[in-house]
Amino acid sequence: MKVRNSLRQLRHVYVMLCLAAMVVLLAGCLYPKENTQQNRGAANEAVRNVQAAVDQYLEVTGLLPIHNSTPDVPKFEKFKVDFTKLQAKELIGEIPSVAFEKGGNFYFIVIDEEINPTVKLMDIVSMQKVNDIQNWVSLHIQETGELPNQATAVYPGFYEIDYKVLGKSAPILTSIFSGQTLRAVVDESGIVYLDYGIDIMQQLQKNGDTALEEEGDLRDLLVASSSFVPVKAPSYRYRDGEPVAVRQ
Repeated sequence: MKVRNSLRQLRHVYVMLCLAAMVVLLAGCLYPKENTQQNRGAANEAVRNVQAAVDQYLEVTGLLPIHNSTPDVPKFEKFKVDFTKLQAKELIGEIPSVAFEKGGNFYFIVIDEEINPTVKLMDIVSMQKVNDIQNWVSLHIQETGELPNQATAVYPGFYEIDYKVLGKSAPILTSIFSGQTLRAVVDESGIVYLDYGIDIMQQLQKNGDTALEEEGDLRDLLVASSSFVPVKAPSYRYRDGEPVAVRQ
């Protein structure tokens, strides 16, 4: 009898633990939008605070509080904010919790550094996922000498990736701008990019602007309308009413 009672108690505990785990999972599923809104609000506030500190630092020193970079780094990843410089001038107290330096998911970036230094956020999660795909693609090319691409080009010189050839499952790539699922593409030289074409098209439709410069970089539309920069993105040009990725 004691053994049976013990087994009943163990089963009861197991059931209760499973129910508790389900409650936690459901809570996360029921409120994803609220959590996203809270995170986005915190990120936007952090950008405003860091922008103010960067402006003051520039006014005091005539320099930007950024880490050194090299010419080959893409423009939206190039100049990361150096928080130690801001703290040394007592222009900022705590580093924002969303910053990589505090365990967050974003790098604080300064763009348009020569004319109008502007603070934006770079999504580390997306960057890491694209880097993983790049490693898979590079290894495949090294071993086979071939691109792991689908046959039909999605843009001239850009192709969807054939993950079956790589022996991998396609990772979920989520847009920091819209929350939509994006795809990774590979160009003819084996460089992997995150395709923001759908986000840019939505922004074009929202702006209702049909008088765009054909050689203007459409990524700037995403940057101008948010606190974020497109990570690992190709340049886009306006062609026949649509955004088209181009080789840089």
